Amino acid sequence: MIHKVDLNCDMGESFGAYRMGNDEEILDYVTSANIACGFHAGDPSTMRKTVKLALEKNVGIGAHPGLQDLVGFGRRNIALSPQEAYDLTIYQIGALYGFVKAEGGRLQHVKAHGALYNMAVKNTALSEAIAEAVYKIDPELVLFGLSGSEITKAGEKIGLRTANEVFSDRTYQRDGSLTPRTESNALITDPGIAIDQVIRMVKENKVATVENTDVDLQAETICIHGDGVHALDFASEISRSLKEAGINLVKVSEFI
Repeated sequence: MIHKVDLNCDMGESFGAYRMGNDEEILDYVTSANIACGFHAGDPSTMRKTVKLALEKNVGIGAHPGLQDLVGFGRRNIALSPQEAYDLTIYQIGALYGFVKAEGGRLQHVKAHGALYNMAVKNTALSEAIAEAVYKIDPELVLFGLSGSEITKAGEKIGLRTANEVFSDRTYQRDGSLTPRTESNALITDPGIAIDQVIRMVKENKVATVENTDVDLQAETICIHGDGVHALDFASEISRSLKEAGINLVKVSEFI
């Protein structure tokens, strides 16, 4: 059996006057980039630079809208209505869409960031507001969401293509949600364990939870994080390991 999966990474999360971390190098190993749109991180110059790099390396470009919380990096829960979620999603997609169009490219997908993503995972109203915003901008866009979450359900309901997302470096709860970052066992720091988890998710559609039970999921796109100390090494290693396991890395728009 031939397995295909997209490998995505959050990018453009620095600011124009500073070096963009390992973004340029990591783009050699991923197939999709989620580019910050200025609310939780990033700025216009960084957005432009990241878009250009992604286009040069034929990496699918996605808008990465988050909560307006630079200090908290968009990872703090902030109460907002579905209308506010719709508005901030429209606003941020529109900003990145402009840079992509100006550079002669095409926006591929949208993936909510941080707390906005995690809140929407279980909140139907927020998920439907985000999905509606994506659909009204361009119904051809792919909506990324945690596998089996309200986000993917909302996308399917409105008529979007959706990509079920799994995480390489996060642990899972019994209900299929991610372990909150506030808990000590939320992150997987051993690259070998993270890679074994990903390969099993792609090939068996299962993941072991922190309670030592299995939950079913779909793995159509894998998230890796580009802001860690060893992010570049991990990107290289997971790319190589997936290919060695017979898993083809393909832009999500080419098989969803």
